[in-house]
Amino acid sequence: MHYIVHCLDYEGNVQKRLDHYEAHKAYLASNPIKTLISGPLLADDEETMIGSCFLVEADSMDAVMKFHENDPFHAAGLWEKVSIRPFNKRVDNRS
Repeated sequence: MHYIVHCLDYEGNVQKRLDHYEAHKAYLASNPIKTLISGPLLADDEETMIGSCFLVEADSMDAVMKFHENDPFHAAGLWEKVSIRPFNKRVDNRS
């Protein structure tokens, strides 16, 4: 099953994000959940990082919750709002 993990940082936490960025990247590289797409969400200036978004593949919501809870960004208290939802991934070229 696919899941979207959408996280918004507490306002003004760019430095906290940067302070934990290497640990976060190492965690993603070593995690058993398959990350299909991930990256920072950006502010309207298209430069300032304000959150994270992941498309992951996992066996269960519990596995995704564990993935999220063990992320160094979560442990650092970076994210103010988090939404985790099942996602029906498909390619669709409708007009």
